[in-house]
Amino acid sequence: MANFSLSLSLSAHHNKNKESYSIIECTGGCEMHFPVVNVRIRVSAITAVVTSSTVKASSERCSSGHLGLRTSNRKSNQFLRRCSTNAFVVVNDEKYGNKQVISVTPCLYDYILANTREPEVSPDQAQLLAMLVQILKAERCIEVGVYTGYSSLAIALVLPESGHLVACERDAKSLEIAKKYYERAGVLHKVDVRYGLAADALKSMILNGEACSYDFAFVDAEKRMNQEYFELLLQLVKTGGLIVIDNVLWHGKVVDPMVNDAKTVSIRNFNKRLLEDKRVNISMVPIGDGMTICQKR
Repeated sequence: MANFSLSLSLSAHHNKNKESYSIIECTGGCEMHFPVVNVRIRVSAITAVVTSSTVKASSERCSSGHLGLRTSNRKSNQFLRRCSTNAFVVVNDEKYGNKQVISVTPCLYDYILANTREPEVSPDQAQLLAMLVQILKAERCIEVGVYTGYSSLAIALVLPESGHLVACERDAKSLEIAKKYYERAGVLHKVDVRYGLAADALKSMILNGEACSYDFAFVDAEKRMNQEYFELLLQLVKTGGLIVIDNVLWHGKVVDPMVNDAKTVSIRNFNKRLLEDKRVNISMVPIGDGMTICQKR
């Protein structure tokens, strides 16, 4: 089998629809034929599904030296392009009115970071969290899963002087690092650090009469606990308040049928339940590793 200059992962299944594709820039001027009917192709972070009774990959190079993949049949026309300086994906899909969708690839993400004011969650996520807190004019917030404190610091910095952030973390070493940066940034007085299991801390807050008294909550902790965290936070957050869940796209594993580990399955199930949950309005945002923003009704 010839080797391509980009990494491909293929799996075959039966499908009656016919479709063809070509891969631009394969090594050695090779030409390959795959006698399969459904081929799943992975190009870096990009995943496309195409079908073909005979799939042909031929050596071509576009004028700009782009790496690309084109699929076509009667029903759809898709084009994926990736290069070191201008990486992007444009997909046309009749199911969504043939809207063009831009997928964030390494080059485009570098551009986003270069235009992001905040320097880690990922910096673009932290900036979004801070802006949501500001738009809400939030004064009381909760973070489930602090780690070394980057996202909680972004939130605390935009809270008013009288603001209050409950930061739940079970790892003592991570908390010490976080507290060091809270102090350096001058926001330690705004942060109420809760060391231990987050679920226990949230239950204690409810029992303490703090239900419906928080404006905003961010969850970035044990993924298999997302549903329990969500149910507890739904009791603590006010009507109109926000609960933001991180890692809902889970490095793309949520759409890979070959990945069925406990965390991935848990995230898939949580995402499905959220979609059907009439207690909240939701928006899944493909930023960082994916975040779902939930507004309590």
